[in-house]
Amino acid sequence: MRALSSDEVAAAFRAACRAELQALKPGNVHVFAAGHGMETAQFERAADAAAPAIARTALPVGARVLAAVEASLAAAGCNTNLGILLLCAPLAAAAQMDGTDDLSTRLTGVLDGLDRTDADAAFRAIAAASPGGLGAATEADVHKPAQVTLGAAMALAAARDSIARQYTTGFADIFALGVPPLAAEPTARGPVEEAYLAFLATLPDSHIARKFGSETAERVRTEAEALRRTLPGLGPNERHDALLAFDAALKARGLNPGTSADLTVASIFAALMLSATTGR
Repeated sequence: MRALSSDEVAAAFRAACRAELQALKPGNVHVFAAGHGMETAQFERAADAAAPAIARTALPVGARVLAAVEASLAAAGCNTNLGILLLCAPLAAAAQMDGTDDLSTRLTGVLDGLDRTDADAAFRAIAAASPGGLGAATEADVHKPAQVTLGAAMALAAARDSIARQYTTGFADIFALGVPPLAAEPTARGPVEEAYLAFLATLPDSHIARKFGSETAERVRTEAEALRRTLPGLGPNERHDALLAFDAALKARGLNPGTSADLTVASIFAALMLSATTGR
């Protein structure tokens, strides 16, 4: 497997972010309906601003996240992509490694090598982005200098946060749930929606849980699971209407499955990296 250039990684990152915005993802920001006081243009600007930092080979993972968050905040004026950046920075570093190992094995090496410097930079990025529901923590508080490695800090949060859990499992959810629907067409609307619904129907969304509690997150998961079961029997127009109705219902309750969207972008990015590094 070949190592990807910075230009290739940056282009794949932009493509992944744009593909996610073009899909009808219930409760999230997309081109088919407004929501949560944000517009797709903000996410596009943030993606363009963050791409060079995510792809910069000279930077370790934590520094990539911090530089990308700072660039994104300056471009968009609010936090649009913290979770995306936390997920995509290790994937980018893995895809740029030399060697014969596959992407998953390279990624494990990247995650195992994360240190306190990575944690300190990531903490600063998280504090700057100030995601909804973020509070103080008794251990590995992002508002204080890091005392543990980034991997250890993520392990402390893994039980309550799906993004943190990816760092402790080698991105198992992304490779098991998100990448398979995207294998043939990583940026096509239908596969992207399938990947998003796979996360939304399987994992209680961490962003919803932080803001509204675990019971609400589980309720949304079961609603998504029920919807997902009905979609294969619907025609294209009926499918669109069903997704849009669920989208409106979630937004009416102020529920934004932001973590599911972040995992979806990372899955598209991973699928593009797999295709580029293997030539398939």
